[in-house]
Amino acid sequence: MEEQKITALWTHLHWLSVLSQQGSYTAAAARLGVSKAAMSQRIAELERVAKVTLVQRTTRSLRLTEAGQRLVDDTRASFEQIEQSFAQVRDLAEQPSGLLRVTAPVALARQQLVPLFAAFLKDFPDVRIELDLSDRLSALATEGYDLAIRHTARPPDTHVAWALCATESVLVATRAYIGQFGEPQNPADLQTHNCLHYPRSQDTPAWTFEPREPSQAAERITVPVSGHFAANNSEALREAAMTGAGIALLPDFSAQAELRKGQLVRVLPGWKPVGAFAETIYAIRPYAPHVPRAVAALVTHLRAGLAAGFGV
Repeated sequence: MEEQKITALWTHLHWLSVLSQQGSYTAAAARLGVSKAAMSQRIAELERVAKVTLVQRTTRSLRLTEAGQRLVDDTRASFEQIEQSFAQVRDLAEQPSGLLRVTAPVALARQQLVPLFAAFLKDFPDVRIELDLSDRLSALATEGYDLAIRHTARPPDTHVAWALCATESVLVATRAYIGQFGEPQNPADLQTHNCLHYPRSQDTPAWTFEPREPSQAAERITVPVSGHFAANNSEALREAAMTGAGIALLPDFSAQAELRKGQLVRVLPGWKPVGAFAETIYAIRPYAPHVPRAVAALVTHLRAGLAAGFGV
């Protein structure tokens, strides 16, 4: 094949690699910022010149043929090196710039991160942030995210993780609820209360506590709880607790504002809930030799903004 023809196909080969990574024409086109029709046309042109089928399509899915997979495998490293080299050159500019795709949990983002992102964008006007609010653990590299904010006990070993701040679980209720139903004196008392809980895999919900001031006489205790409302979102649990519906177990970042205002009060302050939510919030990204300047600047900004944590 003539060198001129091969050079003209470089973009086509890159698009094939992105198609392999994203798994659909729609997702690949969105990642590249082009139309689905343009994406399909480039792959068809590549197949025509190669004189072999590279992608097998069905109404519901697609997969690369042996020839298509070989092309992707043989060129992937080169395209990744080009991307890294260009990113390094671009970062020689004085100011961070470009698009940052970030994914973060719904409650944490809405209550704590969005104001920090807004302040960051004022300081770095050449940066754009595209925020995905999701509690689902995304495959960062596959789905094209530059950064994930997560509260987790252990970040993936294959990723780079920066600890942003500590976080803890808190047990809360309204003063009106405590006044009507009484204040629990120890974890076992929760069995007589309406407990608003996050549904987990076990059949019977249970909360685990340990004393904040450990002693030989007091050890970790797990208490089965029950209640007429459960939700897989801490904001929903907080709002239910605000109506006086019961006692809720929340991450501190969800209850911080209401605790400061006195709209909610801590329950069993001498006991620390454990195992419900992770105790550290991280910024996470897939490992790469080079961290883009915009990513590094955003992580620095978040660490400074969250340094104090969410205590009251």
